[in-house]
Amino acid sequence: MQFIENKLKIALQAGQMQIGCWLMTGSPLATEICASSGFDWVLIDMEHTPNDVPQVLSLVHAASAYSASIAVRAPWNDAVMLKRLLDMGVQTIMVPNIRNREEAEAAVAAVRYPPRGIRGVSGNSRSNRFGRIKDYFDKADDHICLIAQIETPMGKDNVEEIAAVDGIDCLFVGPADLAADLGYLGKNANPTPQAAMKDVIERTVKAGCAAGILAFDETEAKKWLNEGATFVAVVGDGFLLSRGMDAIVRSFKGTE
Repeated sequence: MQFIENKLKIALQAGQMQIGCWLMTGSPLATEICASSGFDWVLIDMEHTPNDVPQVLSLVHAASAYSASIAVRAPWNDAVMLKRLLDMGVQTIMVPNIRNREEAEAAVAAVRYPPRGIRGVSGNSRSNRFGRIKDYFDKADDHICLIAQIETPMGKDNVEEIAAVDGIDCLFVGPADLAADLGYLGKNANPTPQAAMKDVIERTVKAGCAAGILAFDETEAKKWLNEGATFVAVVGDGFLLSRGMDAIVRSFKGTE
């Protein structure tokens, strides 16, 4: 059986725009609808959702029939959790709240096999198609796409050293947490956090690393794309469902 290359990682390395959808509902049907819509990628969130490992596997199954690349945001920078996601066959992982070089290096070590890292070895998992991909161990490390979230002033200050870590493919701004840590909880649009987000993206691109951000407003998303971000989440399943339902109710009942 042939090794499966990570087309998302290849696209980011080439500087190609990759537009994605954030999955939070935990619904396999919603996942399938989103994955079949033409997005470059879908991301299954474990940090701010009830999604646990078995449920994530069901969502991976739902998305796998379609062309969208599949990413998962782990709940934390935990080597055991990252190992389980990798063995599940997830090739692109986002790790929350990376603040410095040491934390970035720990994440990289967790997704690489010895001697380059500490990933445990399973010869019979979904990632290597249950032992059928004979050259999996030769190629696996080079096709893991690791995305580090920048969500604090410390992470912002250390953009260059994080981006320079071998194995980090993208720095992704967490707008809500960065705004909160700057004293603007729930006020992402304030000029101060907006300036911080812009600074992270500009310095990440200047450092030669792909930059990403979550922006569910079309105008804002296009602004960040123009600033150099190439990995942008432009909508989420839960966000779309709630806002769409609200709009329909307003159209009939005139309520706010």
